[in-house]
Amino acid sequence: MNWLAHLLLSEANVEMQLGNILADIVKGTARQELNSNIQRGIQCHQIIDRFTDSHIIVQRSKQRIDANYRRFAGVIVDIFYDHFLAKNWSNYATISLDEFTSEIYRSFQAYPGEIPAIVRQVISRVAAEDWLGSYRYIDGVENSLLRISQRLYRRFHREFLLNHAISELRNHYDEFEQDFQEFFPELRLYVQNWCQ
Repeated sequence: MNWLAHLLLSEANVEMQLGNILADIVKGTARQELNSNIQRGIQCHQIIDRFTDSHIIVQRSKQRIDANYRRFAGVIVDIFYDHFLAKNWSNYATISLDEFTSEIYRSFQAYPGEIPAIVRQVISRVAAEDWLGSYRYIDGVENSLLRISQRLYRRFHREFLLNHAISELRNHYDEFEQDFQEFFPELRLYVQNWCQ
């Protein structure tokens, strides 16, 4: 699952929610410098990822991804699933997606505790460009895949063009949505038993 799902599944406090995001940004020994609630959020993120990556329904979704993108099928499916979460938000949350994302952005930007400067930069960009809310749109999914492609290019110095995998979503839209609808309640129950 990608960030929107991680935040929804997180315990509803800013440090746990930050931890669920920081798990993708802060690595190695830098995590040890974070407070225990943020570290617990990171653990929750890891629990979600392990459950998701090994689940048979998610494996089925990954098999729908063309071989050209298969190396990154897990990342692509995570983002597709956030699209279906955003699209069907009222089935999973009692407040609107806009209210939820606004509160996340506000609480992250107002957080007075110590977090790495790079995290502050990412949080500002996520809020300014409404990354979380944009998942409800196909263009938002495509932009997310483009951002990942750009990060991969900076890291490996070669093009991956994951944004072209948006065709996979369009070609198998109903199947991916069905997979998500089957999978997400199982994930939610699993997380409730651990993270909350």
